Amino acid sequence: MRLISWNVNGIRAVMKKSFEQQLKDMAPDILCLQETKAQDEQVVEALSGIDGYHIYTNSAEKKGYSGTAILTRVEPLAVEYDMGVAEHDNEGRVIAAEYEDFILVTVYTPNSGSELKRLGYRSSWDADFLTYLRQLETRKPLLVCGDLNVAHQPIDLARPQANYNKAAGYMQEEIDGFVNLMEAGFKDTFRELHPETVKYTWWSYRAGARARNVGWRIDYFLSSPALLPRVTDAFIYNDIDGSDHCPVGVELSA
Repeated sequence: MRLISWNVNGIRAVMKKSFEQQLKDMAPDILCLQETKAQDEQVVEALSGIDGYHIYTNSAEKKGYSGTAILTRVEPLAVEYDMGVAEHDNEGRVIAAEYEDFILVTVYTPNSGSELKRLGYRSSWDADFLTYLRQLETRKPLLVCGDLNVAHQPIDLARPQANYNKAAGYMQEEIDGFVNLMEAGFKDTFRELHPETVKYTWWSYRAGARARNVGWRIDYFLSSPALLPRVTDAFIYNDIDGSDHCPVGVELSA
């Protein structure tokens, strides 16, 4: 089974580019999307020309903002939306799809903002999201994918010293939130399989950052320990454009 996650930075915008051909080329069994920036019916309409997938969407109350979706060839046993925490459940950031032997969670983690105005909220989110995952994990092993809006280690961004404790995505509070996920047992699949590989998943639109590969790795697939032996590959499609993020994925054995 091939699972792919992609922050598309607007589903309607990416559909006007090469998305349909890219989808065919990647050939995922399950595709998770973040930052769809559309209401549920708009996401379904945008994807109406794509066959073979069940589509589940979670949109924000604020129009044109945030939002997640799952396209899956295999119909899930159940699909749940949000975390059940009122403070967090109005921005369409979480979908959980239950399959026979695992639960897939896609997440678009809040950004702390260019002036770090949401850093406190982000810390609250991280704590509540971990609690939510632990509750889900009592049922089945988890795969957690999406834009987690944090670079974990210096290898995960091009300019760690210039950004540490100065920029959203590399504040110590955000790093601590990710470390808490690791300490709870979740495994960063890409880093498990490629411990020394330097690859990024997001590049600023400014100053030709992508052409110069001045990027950050902030998109992940995390695995429960019980599921990790089935992860046979983890990859980053950093040659696929259409968004300021690129797709990431894993291969999961039967």
